Order: sequence, then structure tokens, then C-alpha cells
Amino acid sequence: MGFLDTLLGRTKPVQPKLDDLFALPSAAVTLDAGAGFKPTGSGSVCFRPVEGRSFSDVQKDVQDLLNSSSHAEGGLPVEVSKDDYGFTWLVSSRMSDEIEALVTDLHAVNSSLVDNGFGPQLLCTLVAFRDDSGRRLALVYLYKRGTFYPFAPLDGERRDSALELQVKGALEGDLKIEQDLARWFPVWGAPGL
Repeated sequence: MGFLDTLLGRTKPVQPKLDDLFALPSAAVTLDAGAGFKPTGSGSVCFRPVEGRSFSDVQKDVQDLLNSSSHAEGGLPVEVSKDDYGFTWLVSSRMSDEIEALVTDLHAVNSSLVDNGFGPQLLCTLVAFRDDSGRRLALVYLYKRGTFYPFAPLDGERRDSALELQVKGALEGDLKIEQDLARWFPVWGAPGL
């Protein structure tokens, strides 16, 4: 970072540490023991689409890769969807709660996009959980911050802030939790949640 960048208040974004995703299986054990939430087998990667053939080729390659691995292991095909804000979501859904396999799929998506120069388009990765009473929870990884945060949606675009803070406290030893609560963005209608 140069002197002029410092004066103008520009900072370099934190480089995503994609291997941080591999901390999710141990966090899932803690989450189950501490709050009764189990992985649903669903996760997704959100990115900002880019016009052009090379990006669509990478997106297709990633989708083909995950579809072939999920079919071999009995999972569902990867789905591509767009949200109301124009972001693209690649959703991987497995037929079991094997979070290790899900995290490997999500890491493969992220790595493929980063390796092909599309790292700046990555926004977040989301892994879904539910408890026995049907409450939903997501652990969201923010690429630009290199941190995780919990998101607990309720009906009517409301969130369970008390549950989110409880999960934050439970997982601080397992994951690098985003400390700035203003960055705990709601991901309303995120596919796979």
C-alpha cells in the first residue's frame, strides 16, 4: 500500500483465506453441543457476476465439477440462482449432514473462482444449520474480511439477534468471528438456507 493510498483512506482488502472454511466441521460439533444446531447438508457461494465468456466458462466448469462429485456420492446437483440484488449463488445440497464433504465442495468452488482471477467477485459462503424445533441458522464467511458471522432468519425478514449473539459466543474459539456487528449483513432469501 502506497503513501497516497494511506492519505486517501484506501486500504487493501483482506485476502480470503479459503482454508478457513475447513474450520467449519469442528465449529459444527461445537454448535451442535452448545445450541443443538445440526448441518442441513446445504451450503452456497455468493459472487458478483461478471460479463464475459471466461467467467461463464469458469462458472460452468465449477458447476460440472460439483455435479459430478455430488452424483458420485449420492448428493443433489449443484444449482445456480440469482437473488433480487443481482448476485449469483451456487448452491450445493447433499443428502446427508456430511459437513466435511460440503465444505470440500464449497472450497472447490471458491478455489476455482480465485484461481481463474475472479477472487474479487466472491462475496460470501454460507453453510446452513437447523435445530430440532426447526429454527434456521447460517454461518456466513465474508471474503473481504476473512471472518465468519451467524445469521438466524425468522419469518417476515426478521432475525433472531439473541441467537446470533449466543452462537457468536459459542464459536469464538472455533472460528474467526466478525467483531463488527454492523457487518453481519442479513442474507434474506439466500438459497440453501
